[in-house]
Amino acid sequence: MFFLKIFFYFCKVENKFFHKIFSLSLAILILVSTSSFTIEKHFCEGFLINFSLFNNLEKCDDIPCADKCQNENIADADCCSDVIDVVEGQDVFPAKDFDDLDYNQQVFLFAFTVSFNELFNFTSVSKTRYKNYSSPFLITNKLVDHQTFLI
Repeated sequence: MFFLKIFFYFCKVENKFFHKIFSLSLAILILVSTSSFTIEKHFCEGFLINFSLFNNLEKCDDIPCADKCQNENIADADCCSDVIDVVEGQDVFPAKDFDDLDYNQQVFLFAFTVSFNELFNFTSVSKTRYKNYSSPFLITNKLVDHQTFLI
């Protein structure tokens, strides 16, 4: 319960900061999920020699393994190998409109949104209890009549 109070305090104090961090993390998540890239790895005798994330991979021409592979028959040479990993991003996002939802889902979504916004609404409402109260009309000034003055 104590941690919940601390969380709400920080949400109240640093609401804009958390909002910026949350929106930045969502933007990065969308960027990473939609981007695709290729990872190329070059192995010599089972050891990773070189890898490339975006560019073409350079082969091992200056390593003794390459000389041994060139001296042997190319069909029998298995000392060097290339591994290509392709990570494909998502191309199409299904867009749903509010009107595509049925009535019960719309009511739930609306109620959830309103209650969630009110949960973190920390604006204080000023209470004016005597808004319509008018003070009594003074016929005479009591302090002057009794000659009571504070010095």
